Amino acid sequence: MKTVKTIVLASAFLCLVQPAAAEPLYQEPFRPQFHFSPLQQWMNDPNGMVFHNGEYHLFYQYNPYANKWGPMHWGHTVSKDMVHWQQMPVGLYPDRHGTIFSGSAVADVNNSSGLGTAENPPLVAIFTYHDHLRENLYRWGMGDQYIDHQNQGIAYSLDNGRNWTKYEGNPVLKNPGIADFRDPKVFWYEPKQKWVMALAVQSHIGIYSSKNLIDWVHESDFGLDSGTHGGVWECPDLIRVKVEGTDESKWVLLVSIHPGAPSGGSTTQYFVGDFDGKSFTLDETLQKELQRVEAVFPAGEVFENFEGESEWTISGEAIAVVDVPTTHFSYKAMGHKMLSSGKDGDVPTGSAESPEFTIEQPYINFYIGGSGFPSNNRLELLVDGQVVREQKGESTKGLNVASWDVSDLKGKKAKLRLVDQDSVPWSNISIDNIVFADQPAVPYIEHTLWMDYGTDNYAGVTWSNIPKEDGRTLFIGWANNWLYANDIPTERWRSITTLPRSLTLVKKQGGYRLKSAPIEELHSLRKDETAVTNLAVKKSVDLDKKLEIDSTLMELDLQLDTGKAQTIALTFANDSGHETVFTIDKAAGIYSLDRSKSGIMDFAPAIPKLATAPIAGDLAQVSLHVYVDHSIIEVFVNGGETVFSSQIFPVGPYTQVSLDTDKSVVLKKAVGYDLKSIWPKQ
Repeated sequence: MKTVKTIVLASAFLCLVQPAAAEPLYQEPFRPQFHFSPLQQWMNDPNGMVFHNGEYHLFYQYNPYANKWGPMHWGHTVSKDMVHWQQMPVGLYPDRHGTIFSGSAVADVNNSSGLGTAENPPLVAIFTYHDHLRENLYRWGMGDQYIDHQNQGIAYSLDNGRNWTKYEGNPVLKNPGIADFRDPKVFWYEPKQKWVMALAVQSHIGIYSSKNLIDWVHESDFGLDSGTHGGVWECPDLIRVKVEGTDESKWVLLVSIHPGAPSGGSTTQYFVGDFDGKSFTLDETLQKELQRVEAVFPAGEVFENFEGESEWTISGEAIAVVDVPTTHFSYKAMGHKMLSSGKDGDVPTGSAESPEFTIEQPYINFYIGGSGFPSNNRLELLVDGQVVREQKGESTKGLNVASWDVSDLKGKKAKLRLVDQDSVPWSNISIDNIVFADQPAVPYIEHTLWMDYGTDNYAGVTWSNIPKEDGRTLFIGWANNWLYANDIPTERWRSITTLPRSLTLVKKQGGYRLKSAPIEELHSLRKDETAVTNLAVKKSVDLDKKLEIDSTLMELDLQLDTGKAQTIALTFANDSGHETVFTIDKAAGIYSLDRSKSGIMDFAPAIPKLATAPIAGDLAQVSLHVYVDHSIIEVFVNGGETVFSSQIFPVGPYTQVSLDTDKSVVLKKAVGYDLKSIWPKQ
């Protein structure tokens, strides 16, 4: 038995004062009725997901003191079926090492850690300690010695996850000098009889191993040259997934990223390949598809690289010449300095104007980037005081190259102006390496595979210790987006999870693709069922009437013969004029989910309203499986080959469902279910 110290945990929920006229619990506006949400206050990433003694444990990032992100604890809930949840006391509290960021939990059935006994082996939680004081000292430029503010610790439980004891020797994996070093996801690798950890390390994944969950060795890295790097990589999960219709299985690496989503903000990318206990390698069918296309930046006359004393005129408090952070994916292609507006939480505004110059070359090439928030911040080219060119920074953590063709302006006097007019977080802009050249720069291009094309599925991971006789790979995500997570229009609580899903692979002509399908246990929610078959739809049909839907909580299962139709729209609406529309657009080759009129959409400065995904495969037959709760819609296309998960905030739940088409289609089968709430009325 290792030497440990015991932390006494609270055995009841924190008592917080409620408003005198508060709505009954779980009956508040927008409170989902069959998605998990905490009793109150803030939640984000799912953590510590483990099946043990007949229970699915779900821990989660939790701030028990407010309904916005703050000092992270591990909240805790348990379930027998991943559908109905029993709220538990807080699982892990901050200590002298820091707050408790994301991580995982495993059943140490062989007591390899020595933290239990052979008769009573422990559950072990592996998590990131985050030291906010050291982080602030580092961010404020007080020295690189404070860069090590994220380290990995462990805790264990001998009573089925009800109480936890921190390991006295924490941290078990110390920071090697990297700002972003977090979110350990651990699993047992049977062939080598060892534990393996996937860890987010800035813009790649580090793989570590251990025999005892305490002493860790670095094995390899993955991702520096694969996938997209629009933001810091987070919440990895390395899992073995079955290939449908075969005896084959492949390894899948899930990686969450913010910013960088195809619709804006937060999302999850994935990779399919092989794992030998040390290294993860991409499947050969994906190596070329996901290969990064490098930028082209022609040589020329350097106008400004901000390495020496700058002659730019700065107005306001936002903009300054700063060091290039090594977290910028493109920093190696630049110098040590750049012009940036990322000061004081991105709140200040201002501008910076260059000295005047004469345009003599046909191209102006430069590096430019934004942060994680779509904004109107931009670089402008001024001629005679008028804006003749402008370029916004991409909503990424790095800088990409851009180019203006100014051949029509040769001989003109001009100036450059960097503008930051948005006083909101995640809204800065940076530029560097401005060069006049005779050839255009070409930006780099990164390719990846997306797990979910909706706006709200982030930081999801899978349950460990699922029994072999079950055999499923079971997943749940955080149904929110860092672009607006702190501002969604809820009060007592903030944030929910996605529906739990079963993950499988399908083998396509272009390689392996991940499918996410709602779990069968959700069938227990079904209350009333109405089905129709072979229904011809010439133009429009009210499905709520045809399927006798009489609930604000609904599930639809549609099998469509699309015929010659080019546009098919499935609309969910209410009497307030709010609607969310899912569209199949054959001509454009896309699926789309439009929430621009879905309800309250002005709670944050820039909210992605339209999510799109490429259509893959034959569209003659399309299946749509849709769940609608009070503040989220989830659409599973063709068994989950394409998925959209998006929050919605209609004033009054949706009660109307229509299917509209430009040419006749046939509903081979349509089933509508009224669903039950998982929460007892208070």
